[in-house]
Amino acid sequence: MINKQNLWFITLFSLILILGIYYISIDDEVASVLKAEDTSNANEVIEINESDVLVALEIENDEEKQALMEEYQNILLDTGSTLEEKNVAYENMQKLNNSKAEETKVKKLIKEKFDLNSFVKIKDNTISITVASKEHNTEKANSIIRSVQELYESKMYITVKFNK
Repeated sequence: MINKQNLWFITLFSLILILGIYYISIDDEVASVLKAEDTSNANEVIEINESDVLVALEIENDEEKQALMEEYQNILLDTGSTLEEKNVAYENMQKLNNSKAEETKVKKLIKEKFDLNSFVKIKDNTISITVASKEHNTEKANSIIRSVQELYESKMYITVKFNK
């Protein structure tokens, strides 16, 4: 009788075997056409949109925060960590989660009030905002700064950067 593990092994092995045979039996002419299509795209000019830059910044920020979260979780789960180290790691995790929530709140405010896509990074009492707009308008930047500052009781250092 064949159990599930053997059935999966046979299925995957068959798939690999079929793909291997297909790869070997492919004509040189078809392979050269495929290779020619691949190299023809190398000389194309890539155009970058504002939203692409914002997405790249978001991904970089998320990766950085995820790495910090993992570090804090490792400290919390480590049996060799002291109680004080675990408390500090837990507090830092809470701060990180709060900062994510604040960033989302500021982005939502900018989107609703100014109809602009933005990237927001908050660290301590500094807020960095990158706005996707070709128009560099100091009045709009001041309005954004005032609107964001209204969300906080204490003085925040807010910078607005317009992305080309």
